[in-house]
Amino acid sequence: MKPVLYGAPLSPFVRKVRLLLALKGIEYDSKMIVPYATPEGYEQFNPLKRIPALTLGEHTLADSAVIAHFLEATYPDHALIPDDFFLKARCEWFEKYADYELAPHTTFTAFSQRILSRIAGQQPDEEAIHKAVHDKLPPHFDYLESQLQGNYFVADRLTLADIAIASQLISYEHAGETVPEQEWPKLSLFYKNFKQKLAVEKILTSEKAILRKILGS
Repeated sequence: MKPVLYGAPLSPFVRKVRLLLALKGIEYDSKMIVPYATPEGYEQFNPLKRIPALTLGEHTLADSAVIAHFLEATYPDHALIPDDFFLKARCEWFEKYADYELAPHTTFTAFSQRILSRIAGQQPDEEAIHKAVHDKLPPHFDYLESQLQGNYFVADRLTLADIAIASQLISYEHAGETVPEQEWPKLSLFYKNFKQKLAVEKILTSEKAILRKILGS
């Protein structure tokens, strides 16, 4: 049986799971669930009515981190979480850092204001975006720059840590922003290399097509 992933593809948390599934070569089905407009009955998958959720047979899970770790344990081939306890903990740390420290600025400010506001027919709050880009994110980018080990954050290979961080940077790019190469060369190169992976390219291409369709551009 195939997993079924519930959510909207432009969500960075859904994207994280989609990337993990794609990079591990796991076939799955998708069910479109729009945040803040979840259909009646969706609470059986996620009582908080958030995305993503996932079902596999009789099993139902919510929260992108919980789902990602479940999928890693269920489909151990092409491992994306290290076995070493310390490296596994480091991977979990960077995933949490992406979800709770980057997301408020990359997704819930820049992406939300530039994309979601436009969809809703509203003007973006450019002052809030400017503060996120120039005040809030630079210290986080400084930290991530200092933590990179070559092209990766953990174990000198691709892990869930990289996927989680890149998922937020993709939202940031969708909002028309980027990591300046001259200020954060290692982080910029990490992101460039990550996007060149075939599985990632396919997902990005589909997301850009969705954006063009909903924005009419």
